[in-house]
Amino acid sequence: MGLKCPLPALHTRKALTSLPAGGRLIVTCTDPMAVIDIPHVAQEAGALLEDREISEGLLTFILLKQD
Repeated sequence: MGLKCPLPALHTRKALTSLPAGGRLIVTCTDPMAVIDIPHVAQEAGALLEDREISEGLLTFILLKQD
């Protein structure tokens, strides 16, 4: 939280790289561009966007890393 573009996406990409297949990653951020960036990073990394919640400027994404 508190990071500006592109840092939330870069941190997410790095975390997905070390996550085993079938693992879930919860990403919480405040950067409004994350609405676009995090789903894009998930798709590139072969992860499924399971859920997205936006509440009072706080964005939460749940990503499932696939095989």
